[in-house]
Amino acid sequence: MARSMWKGAIQFGLVTIPVKLYLATESKGVSFNMLHAECHGRIQMKTYCPTDDAYIERRDTVRGYDVGAGQYIVVTDDDLAAVPLKTVRAIEIERFVSVDDAADGTRFVKQSYYLEPDQVARKAFYLLKDVLAERGLRAIGKIVLRDREQLVALDPFSSTMLLSTLYWPDEIRTTDELTLPESEVEIKPAERAMAEQLVATMTAPFDPAAYRDEYREALIGIIEAKAAGSEIAPAVPEPSAALGDLMAALEASVAAAKAARPAAATEPEPIVRSARKASRKPVPVGPGRAASPVDIAKSHPEAELVPVRRRKSA
Repeated sequence: MARSMWKGAIQFGLVTIPVKLYLATESKGVSFNMLHAECHGRIQMKTYCPTDDAYIERRDTVRGYDVGAGQYIVVTDDDLAAVPLKTVRAIEIERFVSVDDAADGTRFVKQSYYLEPDQVARKAFYLLKDVLAERGLRAIGKIVLRDREQLVALDPFSSTMLLSTLYWPDEIRTTDELTLPESEVEIKPAERAMAEQLVATMTAPFDPAAYRDEYREALIGIIEAKAAGSEIAPAVPEPSAALGDLMAALEASVAAAKAARPAAATEPEPIVRSARKASRKPVPVGPGRAASPVDIAKSHPEAELVPVRRRKSA
């Protein structure tokens, strides 16, 4: 069961709607452990105190605010709870804005969360959700999360509402640091027409289910192949496109896009080919399914695993 990471209330005017906050996303990349190159033992990250010249446990640490000259003010959980702001335990809505008008200002999103209303507050929660959806509005407010106040946007989403934490305006870097042309780039009519044709050829409804993390799947495939004792062929880099003739590149892109459309539903060829067959079938890897180290070990019992050299006791 999902675990809420914050409990408080949505507040606007005199209306209070008790809610819980749940992370809406999770990372599914392939994770690695750091090993010592010499013995392949797993390394440890230890917390070191130079004053006492000793390694300490995380539970023995406290928050310290640097006031200069090597002096710190210790800040406890009670201190954080005593911050005199409504947003410590409330999503304080300050105004409602048009979704179209707020598009640029809410483009830079940090994290997204699902909201779950308390049972006694469901009527008020869904009344707010319906009004926002019908009028094309987005709620803008503030909340305190992870020891800092955050700017947030609140939008209707499916059967709930989505809270997105945003970057403050002074946290968004300006494009003035980039080397950009001072005037409009000259584009020939034929180049524009061909670019529009290419965009039209590649335009289709967005289907999130059609996309998957192909790098993660390919990496798991390589790990499985190594576990099975297979030979890993080096990847052949694709030839880079020449930038000299833009028109030729556009024409070739249009032709390739048209040719790729019928074959879009076919499965890509595996990039790793085994030198010899494994004694068991490999663990299936697909959208939403990545083989774990235990899966790989069970599927390939003949795999040559890296031994860890243990230190002898005195």
